[in-house]
Parts: sequence; C-alpha cells; structure tokens
Amino acid sequence: MDMQVGVELDAEYRQLREECGLVVRDRGVIAVSGPDAGEYLQGQLTNDVEALGVGDGQYAALLDRKGHMQSDLRVLRPAAEEILLETESGSREQVVRHLTMYSIGREVAVADRSEDTVVVSLIGPRSVEVAGTAALAEYACEETSIGGVAAVAAGSAEGIDLIAAVVDRHRLLEALLEAGAVAVSEEAAEIVRIEAGRPRFGAEMGAETMPAEAGIVEDAVSFTKGCYIGQETVARLHYKGRPNRHLRGLRLSSPAAAGAPLRLGDKEVGSLGSATVSPALGPIGLAIVRREVEPGTELSVGEDGVTAEVTALPFG
Repeated sequence: MDMQVGVELDAEYRQLREECGLVVRDRGVIAVSGPDAGEYLQGQLTNDVEALGVGDGQYAALLDRKGHMQSDLRVLRPAAEEILLETESGSREQVVRHLTMYSIGREVAVADRSEDTVVVSLIGPRSVEVAGTAALAEYACEETSIGGVAAVAAGSAEGIDLIAAVVDRHRLLEALLEAGAVAVSEEAAEIVRIEAGRPRFGAEMGAETMPAEAGIVEDAVSFTKGCYIGQETVARLHYKGRPNRHLRGLRLSSPAAAGAPLRLGDKEVGSLGSATVSPALGPIGLAIVRREVEPGTELSVGEDGVTAEVTALPFG
C-alpha cells in the first residue's frame, strides 16, 4: 500500500480541518414516541434519558443482559414526546427488534425511519455558519429550517449534523453547498474520527464489547439512574475491577488493513479495528487490545512486517 495520501483526499482533509466539509451518512434513525417514551428508554439504555429536556441529547448504549453492546446511539429529544435514536446502519435492525419487543404494554411507539431520513454531517470550523443554526453543544439539538427544509440539527464533536426527510435531500444539499460547504468522502471523515480516538460500532466495538473496554463509560453511562438491561455487569466492572481489554491508538510503520491480528511477541492481543493514513500523523489506527498492552508497547501487525507503537488517545 502507498504511504502517501492522495491529492484529492488531502484536499478533503484540509477542507474538514479548515473550512466545512459535507458528508452524507449511512445511519439508522429510530423514533420512539408517546407519553412513556422517556420512562421506557430509561430502562433500556445506559444513560439517563429521563433527564433530557426538549433540545437536549446524549450518548448511550444498548446492552444485552451480560453487559455486551448491541449498539451505541446518539439520543436526541427534539420534542416533548419524541426521542430520536441515531445508530450505525449495521446495528439499527437489532435496536428496532429489541425496543419493539420490550415496548409491549406501554404507551410508546417504535418506528424505524432510516429509509425515510437523510443524515448529513457538516464538519469543520465553519459548520455552524454554513448550517445557519446556533452553536450547539455536542448532542444538543434543535428543530430548524435550511433552505426551506425542516430538519433537526444536532451538535457533534466536529460541527453540526442535520436529520431531515429523504424526499428533501436534494434541496437540503443544494442549500448547504450554496452556503459554502464542500462535499467530501466518508474516507476523509474517517481520518478525523480516528485522529480523535473515537471508537465506532462495527469497527472497534462489536457484540462482544463492554462499554468500559471501548472507553465510552464517561460519556455513555449513568451510575445514578435506575436499573437498565446489563447494568449489573457494567456497575461491577466500574466499581470493583478493571476491564481485561481497553481502547488504544496505534502509530503504524506502514498502512495496514482493518482486522489484521495484533501480536505482542507470540501472543495475539487484539485485532486492528480501523486504520488510515492521516495527512498530519501518517499511518494510524485504533484497536481494543488486552489490558497488559500499555502506551509505548510495540506490536506486530498482520504478516507483512508492519509494526505499531501503542499510544494513549487522542493522538498527540
């Protein structure tokens, strides 16, 4: 693999870091509505959903009874009796099945809106200017109109995300491009995510991952709310022990493919979750590795002689 970043990708990266890049996401969007929506989700998700007022949001996870993740989610409350859950597209069917099954007997409706909804990310320092919204804190949300298109705007770590009806996709994108956004690839947006050290479900995180292993407990878990599925395992691990694995950054000697085994000597200690070539940092990656793998450790990656220096996150 070539060590160099392509000219086009490098330009997209600079757009994201210096101006405003636009990425159309492949995401799941699930609406949970009705008078019992907040109370219902309080018993299903790891964070304190009932504490959310209109315009608030949070990060959370859906777990199985053993504390393993079924999905991570962005939880948004744009209206009093409607809560939007945004997920990776690969986990949304599991989330819909779970929430539908457990909602029986409650005044709550679970609707998969993924096919009818478009999610657009604006990334970069000019994102708020392009969106024409207020500067929203991460996970905060508001209903807005952009170029005559009704949308829910949500603050992200890098800018503003917009959730709108898919029938309005063309008008929304046209308005954003006219306002100064430049379309960039998902690959460029992945560089920004990996540099920030944020794990993604389906890459670093999966059905065998616990929140503590992925390093998301501080943002995604409440230890003061009531019971939820998987709580006992999460609380026990938090108060009485350390996870056997943890999320780390990797500075790679050469580009490497996701899924490549990571070895410390002859012992396999994990597999490469995501990898990219950053214009600022060179080849880097993220992985959940065994507890004994600390920053400064050198690992072998795959079978091609690539090595990785383990580093704390975010990348410095």
